Amino acid sequence: QLQLVESGGGLVQPGGSLRLSCAASGFTLDYYAVGWFRQAPGKEREGVSCISSSGSVSNYGLSAKGRFTIARDNAKNTVYLQMNSLKPEDTAVYYCAASEEPMVQAMCVINGELYDYWGQGTQVSVSS
Repeated sequence: QLQLVESGGGLVQPGGSLRLSCAASGFTLDYYAVGWFRQAPGKEREGVSCISSSGSVSNYGLSAKGRFTIARDNAKNTVYLQMNSLKPEDTAVYYCAASEEPMVQAMCVINGELYDYWGQGTQVSVSS
């Protein structure tokens, strides 16, 4: 069974850091682009970041640029999202997703409609 499991969320003070992990089971992430998305209560889902299947291309949403870094470790079948300088507006449920669309694999597009497999999400709360 193909499964993505996010971990690493929690409560952090403004200015703090968290590292989210997205671990795959039942399939090899090597051939998939992986994206991170988030959804806050009452808001639409927002694309945060993505990384191509090769790891050579990564993109970030405006809110993540300069603060978040995505990386993948294919040996561990895991993708990470390092989040620094966290703000209260970063509070949301964070989801990882995998795409086997060739364009997304190569170019890494942060569009949730192009992703095929989704995790259950991990809560990130930024508050003092």
